[in-house]
Amino acid sequence: MTPRKKVFTSSQRIVVKVGSRLLVDDQGVPSAQRIEELVEALYKLRQKGKEIILVSSGAIASGMSLLGMEQRPKHLPELQVCAAAGQSRLMSYYEQACVKRGFHCAQLLLLADDVRDRHRHLNLSNCLNTMLRKGVMPIINENDSLSVKEIRFGENDELAALVGIMSKSDLTVLMTSINGLHTLDSSGQPDKRISIVNDMNDDIRSLAGDTDGNQLSTGGMHTKLNAATILNQVGESLWIIDGQDFSALDRLAHGDDIGTLFPASLDKMSSLKRWLGFFPETQGSLGVDLGAEKALCYRGKSLLPGGLISVCGTFEKGDIVDILNPQGDIIARGQSNYSNLDLNIIKGHQSSDIDELLGGSANYAEAIHRDNLVILKEET
Repeated sequence: MTPRKKVFTSSQRIVVKVGSRLLVDDQGVPSAQRIEELVEALYKLRQKGKEIILVSSGAIASGMSLLGMEQRPKHLPELQVCAAAGQSRLMSYYEQACVKRGFHCAQLLLLADDVRDRHRHLNLSNCLNTMLRKGVMPIINENDSLSVKEIRFGENDELAALVGIMSKSDLTVLMTSINGLHTLDSSGQPDKRISIVNDMNDDIRSLAGDTDGNQLSTGGMHTKLNAATILNQVGESLWIIDGQDFSALDRLAHGDDIGTLFPASLDKMSSLKRWLGFFPETQGSLGVDLGAEKALCYRGKSLLPGGLISVCGTFEKGDIVDILNPQGDIIARGQSNYSNLDLNIIKGHQSSDIDELLGGSANYAEAIHRDNLVILKEET
């Protein structure tokens, strides 16, 4: 079995992301026919027993058409109006196409806080699982009518990756208008397609470019490589394919050599560590020495106060903080057992000294326990 066929066969739950450009007709207008073709391709995956979550762009493009705009607006309120007006039309196309094939779809519009807050994150995860259990296909997008960041930076590639992480999907497929990642020739132009990337390194990242300036596209290869990086960190795969012909999903199912595959090489990360590592806003940072870095990254240890060299930010017990190595790189993230004030008192000291230093109020030997910590630096 080829690596591609193995990845697809072993993937029960799949996130498919489709960009705006793939949903429009020759005039740049979102097309019911294109959505029909997409849903047919997704239907065939469902027939193979796969659970499908769709991340779909297209609301702004749909709204531009509905409101008679030929150029993408530059002002935020106009973009928000396009998104609000276009989303209902887009979903009507999807629902009509799904009903023809005997199932329903359901819309989820997300803001960053919906996945950052632990309780809302769990509610969303439970909702997704229930939809899939009942045979409903979730269709997810950033809430463009309210979210500033998504409209300005077009990060639906990374949104798809976060959905994959949250839903514990085995595979995320990014359908785009190019056939994968390419090497560069001497003039810096795309050359040979790279079939499989087993190691995300600086050489691979240097091949990424920015958006090509298309009216409907706001992302670029760099967002796709970011998505691959974080998915691989949690033990999941990513596959970039050319989605101009939606039958490419059938070729993917057969394990054909299309696009660029970033296969998972690590065991799947637990739900709590997924949330800790990729969703909450951090309230501060802890600088650690080289010994603590090695203990965390290579020996699976907790963070002890003796390895702390700096404490930045204002936070309380239970808040999430970044952990930085001596070079200032983020190597981990975790839930602090102490406030910043207490950590400043006990940093550099042995765990046995904590009780005396804090006046008898020591409750933990660790600054951050291993169970509440996720490594973001690849372990070797």
